[in-house]
Amino acid sequence: MSYRTTENLAALTKVQDRILRLFAGTGYERVAPEIIQPADVFLSQSGEAMRQRTYVFTDHLGLELCLRPDVTIPACRIYLKRNPQANQLARYCYTGPAFRFQSEDAGPGQPREFEQAGIELLLHDDNEAAEAEVLGLGISAIETAGIRDFTIKFGDLSLFASLIDGFDMPERWRDKLKHQFWRHDALDDLLNRLSGTKKITTGLYDETLINQLRSRDETNAIGIVDAYLAHKNIPIVGRRSVGDITRRLLNHVADLDAKPLDQNIVSTIKAYLAINDSPHQALEKIRTVATAANVDLSIALGAFERRLDLFEHRKINLDKAVFSAEFGRNLEYYTGFVFQLEMPGEGIAGHLAGGGRYDDLLSGLGALRSVPAVGCAIHLDRLLNCTSGLEVS
Repeated sequence: MSYRTTENLAALTKVQDRILRLFAGTGYERVAPEIIQPADVFLSQSGEAMRQRTYVFTDHLGLELCLRPDVTIPACRIYLKRNPQANQLARYCYTGPAFRFQSEDAGPGQPREFEQAGIELLLHDDNEAAEAEVLGLGISAIETAGIRDFTIKFGDLSLFASLIDGFDMPERWRDKLKHQFWRHDALDDLLNRLSGTKKITTGLYDETLINQLRSRDETNAIGIVDAYLAHKNIPIVGRRSVGDITRRLLNHVADLDAKPLDQNIVSTIKAYLAINDSPHQALEKIRTVATAANVDLSIALGAFERRLDLFEHRKINLDKAVFSAEFGRNLEYYTGFVFQLEMPGEGIAGHLAGGGRYDDLLSGLGALRSVPAVGCAIHLDRLLNCTSGLEVS
């Protein structure tokens, strides 16, 4: 649907106004983040999937800029500009265009320019209450446009992290597993390599160099790698330094020489990721998996259970909901609870709204500490497509 016709523009304006009035009526301040943003913050914070879809350009001063691919990061930059100490509660709402590269065969639900409305709740001192507030407002926003027949998909990255932290393994493996959570095939491949099911090889690395790095500390290893790169006339490209390359090589050497990850741990991780059920049923299945593996998930599961209670207190219909353990959305700044509101049978064109918790994002943007944060973004073009203008025209 193109909202640039007179009729569609009128429908867009009406639904924007309704949603903004809803947000403002619950205490959210309207902000207007800039469309042109520094590229580095998106490239470093959003993750691989979004990096590949961000329009990046260089201005005449040589600054690398981008068209914002979503509005959460720009809204967080406003928060830090107003409040450098990141010590004040804030509720922001907004609406405006966002831009993402799409292939030529992308469907009508994937425009390169689209209208996004959203909210961000920053520094709320009750995580589960903040999540219930934001999800409830996201649901109310799409209902104000006439959408009723939607489903809710939940996930929780903090549960996966807690599970991984409960196993005996090198810390670098924990980091790798958490980093690959969004890439299902890569995560499965990593588990197979760490457990010895698939052999870890030297790959592109020179075996002589690998042998030289064995039993070396980082300081000595940097000199070896620097000399190797110079001898082979290999240039350093991108943002990586010799130190970065060396640390990556030392980790690879350690993986080659490490005892394989226990197959029982691999089986437990895969069993957890396979859970896809109604929220209360999923809660019990996760508890069963954790108990069988002797992993204490009591704190994370307690938060899960309280969150569901708060959802029900807000009259959120959990009969429409499913919890998918492998669901994390496609933005890698999320750190905990995530959700998506979907129209059944519509594919990506039916992904109307989504959001979640991103407690580490503001520290990645310059805050001196992590800041509890949760938000929701609504894809207004898809919303209008699914209403067919019936209630907003």
